[in-house]
Parts: sequence; structure tokens; C-alpha cells
Amino acid sequence: QVQLVESGGGLVQPGGSLRLSCAMSGSIRNINAMGWYRQAPGKQRELVAQITSGGSTNYADSVKGRFTISRDYAKNTTYLQMNRLKPEDTAVYYCNLRQLVFSYWGQGTQVTVSS
Repeated sequence: QVQLVESGGGLVQPGGSLRLSCAMSGSIRNINAMGWYRQAPGKQRELVAQITSGGSTNYADSVKGRFTISRDYAKNTTYLQMNRLKPEDTAVYYCNLRQLVFSYWGQGTQVTVSS
């Protein structure tokens, strides 16, 4: 079993920055990829950023150049650095871990971008 706990969400003004953290615990082996997803009210959950076990990253077009995903293996933590935030980035952000055929989710953290 794997447990994921997100933190770092909050209220920020447009143009501001936040860093989300996803702390992983449990049976953390054979990880294929870590990712951040988000879900805004009335919308489907969407992939924001992903990093594979080999270090490759991919981003949604809407966040390219503004968001950066990274992983600290020593701390078993994955981060999402979000810069130049926009109101349309407002959503609940979820951490995801893919391990072999399994997929695990955190509980989510709210990000609100508003003046």
C-alpha cells in the first residue's frame, strides 16, 4: 500500500507562486510515474504534470513554462512549483502515483487564484 499526502495549497493573487508537496509513504517501489492532476468545479480531472521513473517530464499545454514538477528521492516527496498563477489555475490539485498496474491518489489540496 502507498499513502500520498498533499500540502501547500492556498489562496494566492494572480501572478503569484505556490509550491505543492506530495509526501509518499508505504511500499514505494517499482514506481512508474508520479503526477499532479487538478479538477475545477464542473470539470473533469486533468493531468497537469508528470515525471517518470527515468526523469522524463510532460506538462499540460496550459501550464508549460509556468509549472515545474520535481522529485526528491531522499525525502520521498514530489513537488509542483507553480509560477505566474492565473485564475483559471483554480482547482483541487491531486497527487498521483502509478506503480505497476496500480494507481494511488492523495486527498487533494485546494489552490485558489484570486485578487
